[in-house]
Amino acid sequence: MSTDTLNALVPPGASTTDRDWWRQAVVYQVYPRSFADGNGDGIGDLTGLRSRVPYLTELGIDAVWLSPFYPSALADGGYDVADYRDVDPRIGTLEDFDGLVAALHAEGIRLIVDIVPNHSSDQHPWFQEALASPRGSAARERYIFRDGKGEDGELPPADWPSTFGGPGWTRVADGQWYLHTFAKEQPDWNWDNPEVREDFLTTLRFWADRGVDGFRVDVAQLLVKDLPAELPSWDELQAMDADHGTHPLQDRDELQDVYAQWREVFEEYDTPRVAVAEAHVSTPERRARYASSASLGQAFNFDLMWADFDASSFRSVVEADLEQSARTGSSSTWVLSNHDATRHATRYGLPPAADTGRKAGTAWMLEGAPRAGVDLQLGTRRARAATLFLLGLPGSAYLYQGEELGLHEVGDIPADARQDPAFLRCVETQEWSHDGLGRDGCRVPLPWTSEGPSFGFGTGSAHLPQPAWFAQYSVEAEQADPGSTLSLYRRALRLRHKLQTSETLEWLETGHEDVLRFRRPNGWEIVTNFGTEPVALPTGQFVLASDPIEDQLPGATTVWLRSES
Repeated sequence: MSTDTLNALVPPGASTTDRDWWRQAVVYQVYPRSFADGNGDGIGDLTGLRSRVPYLTELGIDAVWLSPFYPSALADGGYDVADYRDVDPRIGTLEDFDGLVAALHAEGIRLIVDIVPNHSSDQHPWFQEALASPRGSAARERYIFRDGKGEDGELPPADWPSTFGGPGWTRVADGQWYLHTFAKEQPDWNWDNPEVREDFLTTLRFWADRGVDGFRVDVAQLLVKDLPAELPSWDELQAMDADHGTHPLQDRDELQDVYAQWREVFEEYDTPRVAVAEAHVSTPERRARYASSASLGQAFNFDLMWADFDASSFRSVVEADLEQSARTGSSSTWVLSNHDATRHATRYGLPPAADTGRKAGTAWMLEGAPRAGVDLQLGTRRARAATLFLLGLPGSAYLYQGEELGLHEVGDIPADARQDPAFLRCVETQEWSHDGLGRDGCRVPLPWTSEGPSFGFGTGSAHLPQPAWFAQYSVEAEQADPGSTLSLYRRALRLRHKLQTSETLEWLETGHEDVLRFRRPNGWEIVTNFGTEPVALPTGQFVLASDPIEDQLPGATTVWLRSES
């Protein structure tokens, strides 16, 4: 398709004061330490990110979601926050942050930042104050401290494990124990404490006043807890009802009181700030509570990310989510990859999770080297098809840095170079409770050029090792190739604005159980062949395809059409 024809299909951008901009937005997640290194120290930073704003503009996104950039000891990739109202000196300064906001806004790109409210870093001043304060002090009441069991309190208050392996309680010098749902360097806040609640309201205003347009809320379901004097065992917790807002540790009904206060803060601004919840809850109905207009307004739907490349699975996910979004008045969210999951180009090159027992969203069954057991060509082809399917859906799309290059998971990172506590704790405890390889493979710094010590990421080595095969996936290699994944994303994102004139779709019969076809109210149609055999191509004006097509629609391919009527 010619550039003139493409431009004719794309309307002007939405107003920057549109309070509903997020409903149909394409949001691009930046993991800042691995995006672009502006000073050559091997760690991505705000200067590097700002230098790549023209790239993001050309890509065609509506917003950037910036993963944690706060001061941190990096016990969990920045999700251990030592200061919620500053920038890690290794990443930049507040002035650098202000410059980034200005540069993005000048291009019509909004900024969403990660907020991490369940836990802080153990280096946070309030936790350090708690360690220096006696039992029962006001400082300790900001966190969750308990006396231990046993004759001298030498046993933890409960046998709860950490998400990353090992115990979920750690003992301090005076004998008390503190709760950490994640790494021991991430003590959980006590959200029954008014000081904690008020301090987070201050943090929200701090960043909103600096021009931040919204917030991604980390593990939004975990904040409020109900911990009786005699704590239940882990087995007892596992047997408790998690569907009705009464579970002691997650998704409690009173949590919505917290987010109602946050909503009041968001509405203080002329263009209300927005939020999206990462809420791993038991049912779509529970997730809808976070997506209501009285709460955060939007919640991630990870169901497509956990689904195999299968027509029936994709359709059931889409139908359920659109129905729930219609009930709540929120918009649907679609995501295939992020910083916590194996990249979807790799997942789709594996045997189906449903057939192997592999944990959905991971590649752990490959025994240490994901690429060794992956059909790379098939994975890439399916990933491109799934992306065009997703971008054709009503609602907002969340992309993860590097997926527009077709990057695969980096599986062969040496153990001594890995950084993810999900890997380190597993090695330490031999409890493979997460993904045995951890999440470093999707967090390797991006390749911008085909040569150089870090493929253009910086002027020296990157903080995680990059494989030689990154050269063929670099921005430099792909931007001049009209058939590259980068070129596909750029075309699709420019055209998508024409698609998003409503938030509904109509399923059309295809006569093939492996083929899905839906029509948007403006006459655009999306057809995906999830199978292996080609099928007849529906009639209509060709717009875009995930891979070359002629008179038939090949397997693992999506096409966008315009109705001829």
